[in-house]
Amino acid sequence: MSARIASDADRRRRWLVTPEGVALPFVLASRGARAAALLIDLFLIGAAMVVTSLALLWLAQGVGLNLSDKGPAGHALQGLAVLWFLAMFLFRNAWFLAFELGPRGSTPGKRLAGIRVAARDGGRLTTEAVIARNLLRDVELFMPLVFLGGAMASGGDTDLAAWAGLGWFALFVCMPFINKDGLRCGDMIAGTWVVEAQTRKLRRPLALRPAAQAAPVATYRFGAEELAVYGEYELQALERVLHEDRAETLAEVAATICGKIGWSVGAEDHRPFLEAYYIQLRAHLEHGMRFGRRKADKFA
Repeated sequence: MSARIASDADRRRRWLVTPEGVALPFVLASRGARAAALLIDLFLIGAAMVVTSLALLWLAQGVGLNLSDKGPAGHALQGLAVLWFLAMFLFRNAWFLAFELGPRGSTPGKRLAGIRVAARDGGRLTTEAVIARNLLRDVELFMPLVFLGGAMASGGDTDLAAWAGLGWFALFVCMPFINKDGLRCGDMIAGTWVVEAQTRKLRRPLALRPAAQAAPVATYRFGAEELAVYGEYELQALERVLHEDRAETLAEVAATICGKIGWSVGAEDHRPFLEAYYIQLRAHLEHGMRFGRRKADKFA
């Protein structure tokens, strides 16, 4: 059983090259996890709609409003109706947008499923990408269901319309099963994919070479502003670079960091510089975490 699980995770493992030129591994979310996250979100959206509707109905009854009211009371009831329509619209359309545009890139359903949305180019998840992938959800899921439901409810000669709606729905539902990355159409157009979320705790510190434990820290000292440039995501990327110990990658990453913080180092000092930055960045992030401040990545 464990071998099969490991094999499935290996099939979903991909490598992403960040804008800093660092190759990072990650695991695509399984189709089951994505389906579970969507069902959880739809349940929460439905529950929020029901609670809001009941709350507004209770408010209307509490102040004695009814459909036969005229004058100011009638206007107040119309105002509540407008508020209800606005709330339903926001729950229906803004739920996914608001949560996926947050620092975690995930809705409550995705958080419970342990997955998140990420940009396929390794950059920051943009507003345009989130809007695009969620607008396509209407075309993929809600519109064919509404079309199918309307055709079935109207009766009569609607067999062709019902089959068309069912085929439309089936086409988009099957899309994640016919591409190796499990992308839905919204992901393809928006340049996103859904990946397993990283743990919120920092991993154990990288075991640096004995000679490097004290020397780099003594040679290079960085201020708070220089350490504030990066976050936990970049710390883990830097850890991988140090672990792989490839000269070309070390030079590229050192040059990138130097460009960000306004430093310059010699050709022979790339690894000592990066080791010092790694040690001090980790200490800086852990200090912030003790005071309830987290910096997930350089964009936070």
